[in-house]
Amino acid sequence: MKKILLPIILLASFMACEQEHAATSEIVIDDTDFEATDWTTDTHSNDADPNFEEVFEDNAVKRLDLVITADRWEAMLDDMTSLYGTFGTGRGGNSFSDENPIFVPAEVFYEGTQWYKVGVRFKGNSSLASTWKSGNMKLSFKLDFDEFEDDYPQIKNQRFYGFKKLSLKNNYNDKSMLREKVAGDIFRNAGLTGSHTAFYTVYVDHGDGPIYFGLYTLVEEVDDTVIDTQFASNDGNLYQPDGDGASFAAGTFSESQFVKETNEDAADWSDIQHLFAALHAGNRTSDAAAWRAGLEAVLDTDVFLKYLAVNTVIQNWDTYGRMTHNYFLYNNPETNLLTWIPWDNNEALQTGNRGGSLALNFSGLSSSEWPLIGYLYSDATYKAQYDAYVEEVVSGVFNASDLQTTYTAYAALVEPYAITETRGYSFLNSSSDFQSAINGLKTHVTQRATAVTVYLN
Repeated sequence: MKKILLPIILLASFMACEQEHAATSEIVIDDTDFEATDWTTDTHSNDADPNFEEVFEDNAVKRLDLVITADRWEAMLDDMTSLYGTFGTGRGGNSFSDENPIFVPAEVFYEGTQWYKVGVRFKGNSSLASTWKSGNMKLSFKLDFDEFEDDYPQIKNQRFYGFKKLSLKNNYNDKSMLREKVAGDIFRNAGLTGSHTAFYTVYVDHGDGPIYFGLYTLVEEVDDTVIDTQFASNDGNLYQPDGDGASFAAGTFSESQFVKETNEDAADWSDIQHLFAALHAGNRTSDAAAWRAGLEAVLDTDVFLKYLAVNTVIQNWDTYGRMTHNYFLYNNPETNLLTWIPWDNNEALQTGNRGGSLALNFSGLSSSEWPLIGYLYSDATYKAQYDAYVEEVVSGVFNASDLQTTYTAYAALVEPYAITETRGYSFLNSSSDFQSAINGLKTHVTQRATAVTVYLN
């Protein structure tokens, strides 16, 4: 039985199983004695299939409430201070911690139903550091619904309508608050593997009643239901690369930079090593057909080229080609091929920072630094395949007329929740920032149609 120390002022909230701790003048509270009265098979059990219609409804803004005891909230803030420094000191966001923030148990409420002792932590890398340092409490959260099942047996295999893990993204650096949602839809509508997304308002009660933390985007976790539902088997190796090795430049492979999200106990990175070997094989220019055959034996090149076309047409700078992160690789057991999965799209649908998004013809790209793009694009067969996908994207899933309509509809849907965010819990400086950002998205999609026409001609 797990026991926690709480200040005396919290005693009124925790009447069950208390006893005095004389040495510390605190109260030892046992919070394990509860009954999960709201538990049903459909809402809480891992026997239920993921309910995408309920959790990821496209044309709705739903509400989640997180209730965290004051002491646990303080522990979360203290942990953030140890990782990133004092809240509100400076605006720099380039440095981030190698450690994840701590999980604490919290109650989650949705549509009048409670989920119990859910693991909640802050999430993110540079976006988390930047938001924290700027004094903005609109931080992203990660939810794990059975994180604390060993401490609370009542929640064993607890799920949220079939989902074990979910991310609440804070729409960092996105005053439209649409990019994560729209970009994710575009990838999946193109036939690529990707996370479902939906709009949610988030309220956090950490001791003084619910506080509106703002409009968030709920994102499906890749290592949870994405591989469970979008592949025939979830038994393959799933990697979330990050670091120099994630560029696939020659000689950069390191096990530590290809973090395993599945099969963690198996010390086997041979599939990634085979990809490095095939990509950098000596016959790449002397026998292109043989090189392609070797590469296609380990990597789903068709998926990668389609991803590359979508990503480059819509523009997304904070991923492969500029940054060594924000994608997953899954070794699909059905094909034994590594499959590319996009991730973290809040910086998409804009030219971007740090040199901006890549040109459609990848001018200025160093092939030796980013060989998965440079080597494939320099091969005539792969370039023709990429070009065909570029044309398909701009006439299909990123059609300018359709996207204008999408932006208008989503803007009308979320505007009441976006412009009512409050100072200290928002990236907006004023309500006019929101509409300006929407107008920027509409201009962007028209400009990209023109850019593709110029490139293909």
